[in-house]
Amino acid sequence: MSAVLSLPTWPSIDSPAALRLGTRGSALARTQTRMVMEALDAIRPGLPMRQEVISTAGDRMQDRRLADLGGKGLFAKDIHEALLDGHVDFAVHSLKDLETELPRGIAIACVLPREDPRDALVLAPGCPPTERALPFPSLPEAGRIGTASVRRQAQLLHARPDLRFGLLRGNVRTRLERLEGGDFVATLLAVAGLKRLGLTHRIAAVLEPEAMLPAAGQGIVAVTARENDHHTRALLARIDDPAARLAARAERAVLHALDGSCRTPAGAFARPLPGGELLLTAMLARPDGSFLLRRSLRGQQADAARMGAELGAALRADSPEDIL
Repeated sequence: MSAVLSLPTWPSIDSPAALRLGTRGSALARTQTRMVMEALDAIRPGLPMRQEVISTAGDRMQDRRLADLGGKGLFAKDIHEALLDGHVDFAVHSLKDLETELPRGIAIACVLPREDPRDALVLAPGCPPTERALPFPSLPEAGRIGTASVRRQAQLLHARPDLRFGLLRGNVRTRLERLEGGDFVATLLAVAGLKRLGLTHRIAAVLEPEAMLPAAGQGIVAVTARENDHHTRALLARIDDPAARLAARAERAVLHALDGSCRTPAGAFARPLPGGELLLTAMLARPDGSFLLRRSLRGQQADAARMGAELGAALRADSPEDIL
């Protein structure tokens, strides 16, 4: 007779042993954490859970680029420590904010279905509307764009070298307030975040991957857990989305092969095709947009990780030495 995997009996929600979900404190992070809680409640109604908000170094230091502070891992470092110390049972992240190499003892236990992975152009009040099909040419001459993303900056400068850039960090609403204050004519934000916050009315144009390649993992919510916590990982595996997991595997393999720093503008996007195939596109550039290389690879979805490694290696080999 085959063995049946049994999950633990969780205590009541009032018990101090209720499942604790680590999260950043922004509205978007908490919304994504509620999404995970709802997905778990759908398979285990009444499962006791509570959010534990963790202040991260990336949230506390807003006056410099992440590249100058040590990279996007600053959004996850404090959460990883809380997880390893046992203060939380698992943690919720935007996958694009997770390091390519996770700390020892931590694993991605599941990913939720992918939201729209594209970037959105958001204009300041009074800025002339853009052509949705060709938004970049419509931006004002020498307009000042607010962003902290070298990936977005490089691709915009490659298309429009006249544009100027200023640092714009913080949560989504903070960025929109800066835009409304007249500091910038436009910014770029992830469509997924705007959708989850009910702010799609702020989108002037959705940028297709052909114009603005997304960050690896953009639009995917990831949940990390302790590698040796088999009970919790078995529970989370039940809400894992295979299609998002496949895309994450391919796109993160590109980053791993590039082995670049967070100062390196890079993007990756995996698109499933009929017949079990996958189209993977990746990009590597200079921050000033003077060099930009895009490559695509088509293959079987089962080879997602190998495709990412191969594509990343090809980009690395065909780019100037100063890029990485």
